[in-house]
Parts: sequence; C-alpha cells; structure tokens
Amino acid sequence: MISIYKIKPKFQQLLMPVLKMLHKIGVTANMITWFAILLSIGTGVTIYFYPGKFALVLLPISLLFRMALNALDGMMARIYNMQSKKGEVLNELGDVISDFIMFFPIGVLFQLNNWLLLSFLFFSLLNEYAGILGKAVSGERRYDGPMGKSDRALVVGLVSLLLLVSQSLISYSNYLFLVVCALLLVSTFVRINKTLKI
Repeated sequence: MISIYKIKPKFQQLLMPVLKMLHKIGVTANMITWFAILLSIGTGVTIYFYPGKFALVLLPISLLFRMALNALDGMMARIYNMQSKKGEVLNELGDVISDFIMFFPIGVLFQLNNWLLLSFLFFSLLNEYAGILGKAVSGERRYDGPMGKSDRALVVGLVSLLLLVSQSLISYSNYLFLVVCALLLVSTFVRINKTLKI
C-alpha cells in the first residue's frame, strides 16, 4: 500500500549527521522521545488557545520536527544499542498521546465537524493499536498505509499550509477528512490482515 513511510530510509540517511552530533553530546534515545512528546504537547496547547495564522505555520513545522525526532529516537536506540522495554513502551505511548494532543485542536483550526474530528482521532488510535497488535501476535510491528502516522502528519501539515494561502479552502476540510477516515479504516484492515497472514 502507498505510504510516506516507504521513504523513511532516505529520511534517516539525511538525519545521520544530526544523530552523530546528538550522541556525541550525550543525548539518549529516551531523551529524544520525551522531547518529541513535550514538543507535541506545547504545539497542541498553543494551537488550541491561539487558532489562527500563527497556528497554521506552527503546526506543519512542529509535525516535521516531530517526524525527525521519531526517526532519530529509533535510530539512536538501534545504532547505539539503547533499545529497552521502557523505551519501547515510552515510544508507543508517546506517539498516541502526541497524536491526540496535536490533532485535537485541528477541529477548530480546520473547522471540522465534531463527530468527524472524534472519528479521525479514534480511527488514528485504532490504526496504531492494529500496528502494535502485529508485534504482539506475529513479532513484527506493522506500519502499513495508507494513512499511517507519517501520512497523517503529511496531510495535516499540507492542509495547514493550504489554508494559510487561502482560507476559502476550509470549506473542503470536512470532505477531505471523510476520505482520511476511510483510508484509516483501510490501513487498519491491511495491518490486521498482514499480521494474520504471517
């Protein structure tokens, strides 16, 4: 299935110099994970209280930084032998918490229907749970798309930038997120199906 997750190896290559620098100054994988969580909380709270043009700029920038941090913590753990059960739990819980806190305010920012926003948040959580189930059942964490974590970040970031250019596009937000919710269900089905086939 099509997913931005497939370009992750190239993205990681670009981040290698940053990874080496962070390791050199004593930064650990869990520290990076905590920073990503705090960044998400700060962004979500700011957008909730100040939904406007500043928020439309802040959201895509924060999502890009968070994506980089998510890649860096995994790379740090794997390359420098920092993998641990605590780190894995922190990473999975941190992703779910960060998603919820960063995406909850888009209901106001994108003028989404409340039920549609709740559906998006619920299906996003369900999608991540299906991915974690893959590891519990078959030993392999599933990241299949469409609408995996990176795909959701890309869509939300692009919508923010488009609305920054033209607020008239906001009338299409609900239709777009109906499609996103449908793709989340497809992604969840794909993850469960592939888990059961392994």
